[in-house]
Amino acid sequence: MQQLIEFTMNHWILVLTFVLVAGFLIFNLLMGDKHAVDPTTATDLINHQDAVVVDVRPAADFHKGHIINAISIPSNGFGNQIGLLNKHKEKPVIISCRSGAQSSAACQQLKKSGFEQVYNLKGGILAWQNANLPITRKNK
Repeated sequence: MQQLIEFTMNHWILVLTFVLVAGFLIFNLLMGDKHAVDPTTATDLINHQDAVVVDVRPAADFHKGHIINAISIPSNGFGNQIGLLNKHKEKPVIISCRSGAQSSAACQQLKKSGFEQVYNLKGGILAWQNANLPITRKNK
C-alpha cells in the first residue's frame, strides 16, 4: 500500500490521466450511443418504417458497393447538401459510412437541421457486410 501511495505521489499526472480515461470508457460503455442501430435493426427500420439510408463515404467507395437504395452524399460536402434530404424529414434516416465513425458527425448535422429520427449505422458498411446483408453497385 505504501508503494502505491508513493507511486501515485511521484507520477500523479500519469495516475490522473489513467483515472480520466478509465472514467470516459466506463461512461461510454454505460451510456452508449442511443441513436446507433445495428444492421438488423436498420433492416427492420428500412422494411417496416420506410427508412432512408444515406451513405457518406466518398463516391468511389459508394460505387464499389452500398446498401440497396442508399443515397450518396459524401461527408466532405454533407453540410451543403442536407437540403436534398428535406423531403425525407418525416422518415427515419440511417447514416452509414465505412466503419461507423464518420457517420456520427453527419448524424449531428442532421439533428441540428431539424431531423428527429436520425440513426448511425453501428459498424458501418463493414458491419452490414459481416451480417451477410445485401449490397449493390447499381445507382438509384
